[in-house]
Amino acid sequence: MSLPQLPPFPHVPTPYTGPGLAEVHAMRKASVNPALFHYYKEPIMIVEGKGQYLYDETGRRYLDGFAGIVTVSVGHCHPKVVAAANAQNHLLQHTSTIYLHPNLPTYAAALADKMPGNLKVVYFVNSGSEANDLAILMARAYTQNYDVVALRNAYHGGSSGTMGLTAHSTWKFNVPHSFGVHHALAPDPYRGPWGHDDPLAGQKYAADVRELIGFATPGRIAAFIAESIQGVGGAVVFPDGYLKEAYAYARAAGGLCIADEVQAGFGRTGTHYWGFETQDVIPDIVTMAKGIGNGAPLAAVVTTPEIAQTLTSRIHFNTFGGNPVCCAIGKAVLEVIDEENLQANSLKIGAQLRTGLAKLQEKHNIIGEVRGKGLMIGAELVKDRTTKEPAIAECAQVFETARELGLLIGKGGLNGNSLRIKPPMCITGADAVFMLEVLDVALARL
Repeated sequence: MSLPQLPPFPHVPTPYTGPGLAEVHAMRKASVNPALFHYYKEPIMIVEGKGQYLYDETGRRYLDGFAGIVTVSVGHCHPKVVAAANAQNHLLQHTSTIYLHPNLPTYAAALADKMPGNLKVVYFVNSGSEANDLAILMARAYTQNYDVVALRNAYHGGSSGTMGLTAHSTWKFNVPHSFGVHHALAPDPYRGPWGHDDPLAGQKYAADVRELIGFATPGRIAAFIAESIQGVGGAVVFPDGYLKEAYAYARAAGGLCIADEVQAGFGRTGTHYWGFETQDVIPDIVTMAKGIGNGAPLAAVVTTPEIAQTLTSRIHFNTFGGNPVCCAIGKAVLEVIDEENLQANSLKIGAQLRTGLAKLQEKHNIIGEVRGKGLMIGAELVKDRTTKEPAIAECAQVFETARELGLLIGKGGLNGNSLRIKPPMCITGADAVFMLEVLDVALARL
C-alpha cells in the first residue's frame, strides 16, 4: 500500500545554511526556559513557511494542520501581509500611542466594521492573555463587581490573571487571581450529562451559571467569560442556546458578557465571521488574538463606547499595542480574508474534512466523536465508545505517525485525547484529501 502524498506545490524553499537541529536543540536546552515543551518525541525544526505548508531544515514539506497553534489565518508568509509589514518597517517601526499615526485608527475602524451591534471601540494589545486580562479589568471597573464566572475545561491565557480564569490543570499554576473566579460546568454534549439528543441541553448547562452566581458576593458578578468554541479543550461546540441563556443569567446579576474569540474568530467557523454569532448572541466585550495578525504579536479588545468610557478614570497605556507595523499587518489580514473568500473556504473545506472524519469514524472504533465548525475541528479518541475511556496513548501515537507522514496537527482536550485540526484557512480540497488519508493510515497502525 502506497503512503499518502502531499499535493503538488510550486514553492521551492530556500536552502537552509544555519545551525543544525541537534545544535539548535542543545542551545535551547542550555539557554531557554526549561518549561517550554516541544511537540513530538523527536523534535522537528521548522525554518520556512509558505501558504498552508511548512519546511524543515532539510527542505522537507509538511502540511500545517494546526496553523501554528491556530495563529496563521491566511497562510504562512502571505505576500500581501509581508508587503504591508515591509512597507511600514521601512518608514517607521514604532511610535507610541501618545502620538498620532494613521495606521491605528484606520485599522481600528476596519476591525470595528466587522463587529455587530454597538461593539465599536477597539483597544490593541500584544497577546490573547493580555486581551483577556484587560477585558476582566474593564468589566470589574464598569460593573464595580469582582466575581467572574468562567467555564471548566477552558483556556484563556498564560498570564497570572488569565490562569485564574482557566480551569485546565495542564496549563494552570496555583495563582492568587483564582480568587473570585467560579467555574461552571463545561457545556460538552459528548462528555457532559446532557447530550446531542437533548433539545434542552443548552438551557440545562446554562443553569449551572445561574447557580454559581449565587456564590458570588452578593449574588452579583463582573463578567461571564467563555470561548465561543473551546479550543485547547478539544474543539468543544456548545449546544444551541447555551450562550444566550448564560448571557441572560450574567446580565441579570449585573455582569458583562465576554466572548473569547482568540481561536474561533475571523471567519474560521465558516458560517459566521465570529464564533459567538453561531450562538446568536452579541457580547459586551470581545477579545481576539492569534489569527488577527497571522502570526504577528497583535491582539485586541473590542467593546461599546459606554463600557470603554470606564477606563478614562485612569491613564491607560500600552507601549507596543497599536504599533504601526502590527496595525498594517492586521489590516492586510482583514483584506486578504475578504479578497480570497477564506471564510467561504473554511466552510467548504471544513465540511469536507468533517464528512471524511465521519467516514473514518465508521471504520475506526477508536473515534468517539467528530465535532467542530468550519476549520475548527476536533476528533476525540476513546478506548470504548460506551465508557468513553480516553485513548490518551493512542492519540499521542496518531499524532506522531501523522508527523512521520508529513502532517502536523494538534492534540488537546482535558485528557489529551482529542486531535485538533485547525489549518490555515487557505487549505485546499487536495490538502483535505491528504489529511484524511494520513489519519486513516495513522489510525490503522494502532
